[in-house]
Amino acid sequence: MHMEDVGELQRMANAIRKDIISMLVEAGSGHSAGPLDLADIATALYFNVANINPKKKNDPDRDRIHISCGHTAPVWYATLARAGFFPVAQLATLRKLGTRLQGHLDRLTTPGVESSAASLGQGLGIACGAAYAGKIDGKTYQTYAVLSDGEHDEGSTWEAASFAGHYGLSHLTAIIDRNNIQIDGPTESIMRKENLREKYEAFGWHVIEIDGHNMEQIIAACNEAKAIVEHPVCIIAHTIAGKGVDFMEYRYEWHGIPPNRQQAATALRQLRSLDSKISPSDL
Repeated sequence: MHMEDVGELQRMANAIRKDIISMLVEAGSGHSAGPLDLADIATALYFNVANINPKKKNDPDRDRIHISCGHTAPVWYATLARAGFFPVAQLATLRKLGTRLQGHLDRLTTPGVESSAASLGQGLGIACGAAYAGKIDGKTYQTYAVLSDGEHDEGSTWEAASFAGHYGLSHLTAIIDRNNIQIDGPTESIMRKENLREKYEAFGWHVIEIDGHNMEQIIAACNEAKAIVEHPVCIIAHTIAGKGVDFMEYRYEWHGIPPNRQQAATALRQLRSLDSKISPSDL
């Protein structure tokens, strides 16, 4: 399902946020803040930017989307379901025994998942491998790696960044969810990340900074990345943790917990109210 209208994409992102809340409250466990703030990026990738078809899951020329922050699984499950990889009704089985929707992404159980993810700091290396293989084979598919800012504490992330720059992986785009939180607190208090732009540039990347909730900016940055042929591209997407739910926004405490029934009802009311604010003028 390819969408061009910005308003249509915004409505899809909001539907995915509602799915996330419903999934988490039903599961009684899981991560809230990161999945909510990634909904706009996930929507842009799967419904506009990437060459991906659920009817051709193993197309050798498909774009690859590798999710490094596997704990944000709810947003990717909701997106994959809405994109047609499996029925939306299955979202209610998140974290249940026997489900294909485990707490962290598993490529062996979930259609559309390119790589399993649990321990942080591995996704960029995996994406580098996919992009390097494409380069060797003369392929032009795009490889995307979605990273959390917190996992930049991991040395393996920087090793992969160095590798990509050295080998000029021009069809590789890393998207950093720069929400400034991780499970123990603000990122800059736990382990200073800045200046992220200068660090990636030092490794030979072309860097773009955007508002990670502005659909037009997300799409424009991804299209710009496709046109960069000399370097890998890093998109630093500035986001708000818990986006769309006022009592979760900016709060690191919501990194790894779900809402209870009352909180979920409040969150869903807030998200439903956002639908009416997406007017035809946004199309």
